[in-house]
Formats: sequence, C-alpha cells, structure tokens
Amino acid sequence: MAKDMTLLWASGSHACWRVMIALEEKNLQGYNQKQLYFEKGEHKSKEVMEINPRGQLPSFKCGDKIINESCGVCFFLESKYKSQGTKLIPDCDAEQALMFQRVFEVNTFGDKMGNVIYYNWKVPEGERHDSAIKRNKEALTAEVKLWEGYLQKTSGGFLAGKNFSLADVIVFPAIAYLYRFGLSEERYPKLTEYYKNLMNRPSIKATWPPTWKETPGQDILKDI
Repeated sequence: MAKDMTLLWASGSHACWRVMIALEEKNLQGYNQKQLYFEKGEHKSKEVMEINPRGQLPSFKCGDKIINESCGVCFFLESKYKSQGTKLIPDCDAEQALMFQRVFEVNTFGDKMGNVIYYNWKVPEGERHDSAIKRNKEALTAEVKLWEGYLQKTSGGFLAGKNFSLADVIVFPAIAYLYRFGLSEERYPKLTEYYKNLMNRPSIKATWPPTWKETPGQDILKDI
C-alpha cells in the first residue's frame, strides 16, 4: 500500500511533519519520499509543481490521487486506512468534537507563530515597525496561553482527551516549533509536559526533523 504513495517534504516544516507522523501511526512505512530544501528553492522545482501547482511542501500522491494540504492528507489516511494502525478519530462524541475543534484551530496558531518567527523574512526592512513586532508578540503570547489553558482543562494527556488523535498528529509539530524557537519551559508547564511526553512517542521520534538534530534552535520566542 505504502509503495503507491509519494511524499515530497522538507525538514522543519510542521506541515510536512504532521503528514509523516500520520503515515507512521497508520503503519504506512516504506512510502516513496524525497527530502527537498526550501533554501535551494526546490519547492518550486518541476518535480513539485507537477504535483502541487502552488509550489509548496508537502506534496503528496496516493496512486493517482493528489492531496497537498497537510491536514487533508492526515484525514485522508485515517479515512482510507481506518482499521490499520492507530485509530486517530475517537469514537466518543465528546472527544471527537474536541479533536475537530483543536485541529481547525491550528491555522490560527500557526499564523500567529509565523508572524513573530518570520517577521523579518516576510516584511521588507523599510516596512518594519517596532509597534507591529510588539503587537505580533502579544498576539502569540495570548495564543500560547490559550493552549496552556486547554491542556489544564483536558485530562488524559492528549489534546482531545485520553486518546492520541488527529489533534495531536496535526498540532504537536506546531507546539514543537515553539520550543525549537526558544519558548520558556517554565512559563508554560502543561504545554511543556505535553511536549516532552509526546516527543518520545515512536511515530514522532521516527520522523523528528533531521535538521533539528544537526543544528541548535533559536531564542526568538524566549520572551513570549
């Protein structure tokens, strides 16, 4: 089954990482895969554009079916292989509702994080303003506090309750990104506990971004 799949990915992309975690959880190892590099512009290569005309990663094919949106890939894999590997959509209505809620909050989370981490990359030098930087950091701080609060209210150790689910597959890489860029472990104890518990999960260890193993993180988020 996995031999019919092709994944083009980049290390350190939380969108790519969630797809790789989902593939591991569904026991779909052995798929065709190729690591590409944003800094070399390889996400705009002909190889990628043939699958993903947006020139983005991940780019994913299953047989003749193409799905490039990372959350879509995760849901597709769970739907197609629901009886295989880890069940990623809970049966319990309450957990399922919470799972969907957390999954669809991840884009807001990612946007606020990106506005801080990539501000200098996204905004030309002459258009940068201290007030915007301050505003972006305040928005991210409020967002991180929200997720800290979610974990304080949720028992079971996972984002949607007692079962590892698509919420964890999809959101964990974004949380890991926070710590990669210097989020304080002491300031957010529940978030830190969640991060440290899941970083040793086999699917996450097996797909840990190789560039993160080779290079140190940054401290951009130390004040968040």
